Amino acid sequence: MARRTREEAAATREALLDAAEREFRGRGVAHTTLADVAEAAGVTRGAIYWHFRDKAELFEAMCERAAMPMEAMLGCAGARRCADPLGTLRDMAVMGLTRLAHDARTQAVFDVMFHKCEFTADLAPVAQRQRTADEGCRRQVIELLEKAIARRQLPADTDPRLAAELLKAFMVGVMHEWVQNPTAYDLERVAPVMIDTVLAGLMTSPPRRALRRKAVRRKVAPRSLTTES
Repeated sequence: MARRTREEAAATREALLDAAEREFRGRGVAHTTLADVAEAAGVTRGAIYWHFRDKAELFEAMCERAAMPMEAMLGCAGARRCADPLGTLRDMAVMGLTRLAHDARTQAVFDVMFHKCEFTADLAPVAQRQRTADEGCRRQVIELLEKAIARRQLPADTDPRLAAELLKAFMVGVMHEWVQNPTAYDLERVAPVMIDTVLAGLMTSPPRRALRRKAVRRKVAPRSLTTES
């Protein structure tokens, strides 16, 4: 009997999280109440408070069920990392896009987090999780780009930080746009071609270190000269 009760409680919790995905995605987080989620799950309001203290806790649990694309990228680097850093970077980027393409839960949570939600103070843990994943991915990409430069897979004067920002802008842009219109093209099929095209651009015409140095110098205002009377 106790085992059955635990299984029923776990099933109710999963049903609530499934309903939260649907309601948050359809209504937006701010406009969805716990009563909306309970009704969509076919349970009472008391049942939802048994499992979750408030909407913020429900939202956090919903996000924790899905592996975000950037987190998938972090887990992708393997034995090729030192021998073929550019190949490892390609694998990471393709993995991030294909994870989004074939995982409906990841799509739903990504859409909610980035298009249907305002990260207010009560949702800070989720925002922090995303920042941590983004920063970890950024550091890893810069490291791989630096190793690719050292192994002459990229030109010697490639700016790894600007190159990393370029890759991030491309990845984030594709993911944001595709989630809003997934019928536009088969992301899983074209992801390797997309990434190969971007990397080919880096190999032939990357952002250069001198470009960033010039940009920094332009930000420094010239000192005014005064003369004593």
